[in-house]
Amino acid sequence: MITQASLSYATLIQNPLLWAIAGGIVLAAFYVRAVIGFGSGLISVALLTLIFPIKEVVPVVLLLDLLGSVLLGAYDFREMRWPELRWLIPGSVIGLAIGSFILADTNAQNLTRFLGVFILAYVVYALAMKPERLPRVALPWGMPLGIFGGVVGSLYGGGGPPIVAYLQMRHLDKRAFRATFQGIALTDNILRAVMYIALALLTWQLTVGFLLLIPPVLLGLWAGNHLHMRINQRAFLMGTLAVLAVVGLKYLL
Repeated sequence: MITQASLSYATLIQNPLLWAIAGGIVLAAFYVRAVIGFGSGLISVALLTLIFPIKEVVPVVLLLDLLGSVLLGAYDFREMRWPELRWLIPGSVIGLAIGSFILADTNAQNLTRFLGVFILAYVVYALAMKPERLPRVALPWGMPLGIFGGVVGSLYGGGGPPIVAYLQMRHLDKRAFRATFQGIALTDNILRAVMYIALALLTWQLTVGFLLLIPPVLLGLWAGNHLHMRINQRAFLMGTLAVLAVVGLKYLL
């Protein structure tokens, strides 16, 4: 297995095989992102770190996710549910700040296991209740679950699971779910991009390397969007729970 190759422009342009492998991973990740609205960061980081250093993968995937959030958010802009975002975004910002302090003073591995248990418990609960029959939560629940999502985002690079649980229990249709998730994801992406730039984690070479991976992002989003438009609401809900189950298992292992 090829290990510890750089994800920079210079390495990718000189090694078409590495470029093709990275592009295939990114294409698959953003195909899933377009179908169910989230999951690209988890898939990309989990697979790219088998080949490239995590300190290079995370900033590049952040830029890819930022692009995905902008494109999907613009495409679905009219479907966004602003009342949900008015609670989720402030909560997420608070959670990102709290998560930074937790990360500095706590063993994140213990928190990872807790998150895995929470996600799997929610998946089991949703399946037992049936996703379409989950209880409907009030809008203010967006604040605590937004905070939880922000904390998760600080610690693990993506606060998807708590936000997914909230949006499912708001009973949004698949298009509104995907659109609204992009709004909170975009906020998270921008804040973390500023942090990575301040910490010099995002270099010029990595930024140009990101540009080489834009075509598979676009192809993945285009192909995934076609499936998103065709699947029914139940298939969409089951797909989100399947991805959550994979995330939960990953955090436990």
